Formats: sequence, C-alpha cells, structure tokens
Amino acid sequence: MSEPMLFRDVVRERHSVRSFLPQPVPEALLRSVLEDAQRSPSNCNTQPWQTHIVSGATRDALSKAILAADDAGQLTPDFSFDTHDFQGIYHDRAKAQGAAYYQAIGVKREAYEQRRDASRRNLEFFGAPHVALLFMPEAGDNVRVAGDIGMYAQTLLLSLTAHGLGGIPQTMLGFYADTIREMLGISPAMKLLFGISLGYPDREHPANQYRIEKAPLEESVIFHQ
Repeated sequence: MSEPMLFRDVVRERHSVRSFLPQPVPEALLRSVLEDAQRSPSNCNTQPWQTHIVSGATRDALSKAILAADDAGQLTPDFSFDTHDFQGIYHDRAKAQGAAYYQAIGVKREAYEQRRDASRRNLEFFGAPHVALLFMPEAGDNVRVAGDIGMYAQTLLLSLTAHGLGGIPQTMLGFYADTIREMLGISPAMKLLFGISLGYPDREHPANQYRIEKAPLEESVIFHQ
C-alpha cells in the first residue's frame, strides 16, 4: 500500500475475502507476507506450521481434483468439524454469518442448488490465484499445535491486509486432506488443518460488500480485580 496502516486499522480492515482478482501476487510481496507470518509465537518456539503455497497450473489442477473428490463424496478430513456441534450463541453467530453471506450474493434460503454452487466456490479458492495450505505434525491431543497454527494464520491474514491483499481461512479445504496430500506429494504424517485462499480482493464483488458485526467485549471478556 502507498502508506503504512496503523495496527488498529489493519485489524478492523481485515475480513474474509470471497472473491479475488486473477492477478497473481508478485513473489517478493508474497515472501514478505510469509516472513511476517514466520514471526508468529508458538509453544516452546516449536514453529510447527508447514505451509504449502499453491499457484498457477498446480493450483488449477488441485482445484479440479478437490471438486472431483467432492462430486464422489470422498471427504477425508484429518480433524472433525460440524457447525451443529456448536450450541447457543455460538451456533447463532454461525447461522447469522451464513445468512449475511447468501443475502449479499443474492442467494435465497430455499435456492438449494445455488447455495451448493456458492459453497463449492470454496473448492475453486474463490478465484484466488494462490492458496496456502496449513499442515501440522501430530503431537499429543493436537490442541496446542492447532493453536500455534491459528496464531500463524492470523499473522498471515493481518500481513495480507497491511499489504493491500486479502485472504480467507477455509476449514472446508481440510475436508479433502488425502486428495491434497496425494496431489502435492505430502507425507501422511502431516495433517491438514485448513487453507487460506489469498490474492488481490475483487472489491466490487457483492461477496466483499458486507461485514459481520463482532460481539461486544461484554460477551467475551470478564475482568477480575
């Protein structure tokens, strides 16, 4: 960007981008973002992230393979995830996010085919020219390692924003772990937590026109004195 952004502005500007321009990010800029992410904290400085950046023809082939796996019902997640596991306010927030997204792109609740097509845009990386796939080794119950990957991902997402780029963390990509490992020649010992599609946001697309409200501090923070 032409001028540096204040940290609070970076945090507030960051959002999940669901439509990208096809223009690739220059390698030097991409490396700068990844260098920022490399400074993330981790338990005992283990730095357990292994990030695979997929671009160009390999990116296209990977998307095609994931779409084929989805058509065949070949879901192979390393870690479970189901929004129905969340209860109360957490489930309500997830529903509100989905409703806001579909409303923004003009897809009605009863339009099941359109909703499925919109969901499968995840597997096309929302048109992004690059996708970062975040793998991790197994250790204990994996909670600490997954937390480290989350901190790495947040640093990556904030750096993307600060550089005038955008990204979206996608749990859905983790549902096709075996397909992705096979395509990229990755050891089965490395587990896929999620992916981040990234690039230059298509700021005019309806998918990028809405914002989700965050809960007030009173719902999340308890002060003890």
